[in-house]
Amino acid sequence: MKISTILDHIDNGHMALPEFQRGYVWNRDQVRGLFDSLYRRHPVGGLLVWATESQTAAHRGDGPLAAGVVKLLLDGQQRMTSLYGVVRGRPPQFFDGNAQAFTGLRFHLEAETFAFYQPVKMKDDPLWIDVTELMSRGHEGHEQLVEQLAEHPDIGTRAVKYSGRISRLLGILETDLHIEEVTGADKTLEVVVDIFNRVNSGEPSYRRAILRLRKFAPTGRKLVTR
Repeated sequence: MKISTILDHIDNGHMALPEFQRGYVWNRDQVRGLFDSLYRRHPVGGLLVWATESQTAAHRGDGPLAAGVVKLLLDGQQRMTSLYGVVRGRPPQFFDGNAQAFTGLRFHLEAETFAFYQPVKMKDDPLWIDVTELMSRGHEGHEQLVEQLAEHPDIGTRAVKYSGRISRLLGILETDLHIEEVTGADKTLEVVVDIFNRVNSGEPSYRRAILRLRKFAPTGRKLVTR
């Protein structure tokens, strides 16, 4: 599924975060590395989701879920939150963390590198472009940016080269991510939490997930943890 489609699914409530998931923990280096990998068309891994009925889905945040079957992110939250935050310019509704981690990402058209905004270094350099602004404006923003670069006395002759790099940057939204689904009537909350913990084995989220599972499990039902 294309990244742009996944982001749309988050917007319309077809994809969300299960209540037992931890919050957002990535830092700026990890966000920058993700976008650098996507720009260079390096693999960034797929997503693991739990396909379940929205009426019974315990999810993070106040945003409403779509009717019918929804997909709850079991693995890939940090990547999708980072992508959503940079592309949309705001956190998703299920967000819990520090939004500064993905605020102010810039791309240098000559060096083809990503960095977060530094006023002294970037303020008067037209080659540092705002990734969020470009993503929000899409094709129209691409054309306007190329026109501005072409009129710049020190850059004009390189505008065509930079246009290709802008297209490549926008092409991140067309990247396909593999989505593996956990689905079926036998995939109870207990089973899904166990899958989640296996995927995230060794992380401190394990204990939090078990505590949250106990919160939502039927009264009197014994949980077996590993």
